[in-house]
Amino acid sequence: MSTSLRIFTTLAALCWASVGFTQTLQEDMAASAAQIAQTRKANAALMHQYTWNSRTEIVSNGQVKDTKIEQVSYGPDGQLQRTVLNDQAASNGIMLPTPIGFLRRAVADDKKKEMQQYLTGLHGLLEQYTLPTAGKILDFMMTANLSAPDANGLIELSGSNVVEPGDHLNLWVNPLTRQVQHLQVSTAFQGDPVQLTATFATVPVSGLNYASFAEVTAPSKQLSVQVQNYDFARLGN
Repeated sequence: MSTSLRIFTTLAALCWASVGFTQTLQEDMAASAAQIAQTRKANAALMHQYTWNSRTEIVSNGQVKDTKIEQVSYGPDGQLQRTVLNDQAASNGIMLPTPIGFLRRAVADDKKKEMQQYLTGLHGLLEQYTLPTAGKILDFMMTANLSAPDANGLIELSGSNVVEPGDHLNLWVNPLTRQVQHLQVSTAFQGDPVQLTATFATVPVSGLNYASFAEVTAPSKQLSVQVQNYDFARLGN
């Protein structure tokens, strides 16, 4: 799922500096936001040194409709390259498009177009929750609520009205590594609720932070897209 993967890998390197929300600390917060953006950029560059497997599963009306397993890496042009290892439809033979928009012959043309447009628009909305600039990160830091460490030592940051009125963004961050461990987004698309959840993991030694599992659900469409990334291996090793 290249589009959603882009979302998840950019979110993976978000980190948090524990500073107070006061007028006198705005300059410190701005500097922290810039550092967060730089850390995220470094993590994205590190991702280019790896190859990994990605499993995408499409669930519609409570049934698995399509499963695709791919080997993924970045090419010399900086674009994702994917090699299909397994592409299997459900037993009923019906296949649905994945979030990167490839379309299946078994689905009617009008349904293909409708689903492609829906997923493209949904991706565009969810991508805004990556907080793509230092300014967006700072805006979130200025308004987010900060919780005490939980039983796992993670700090929760929660904010509302981040992109759309009434939305919610929650991040659980390891204060020692300043890496996101879990995230949740609740928002609306085309007037209907949509949720995004992701769990992150870290590659030992290199410290690469990545989305090990992510799911986007659109209840109004009775649609769920689940992605699992695993077997990370450094190129050249």
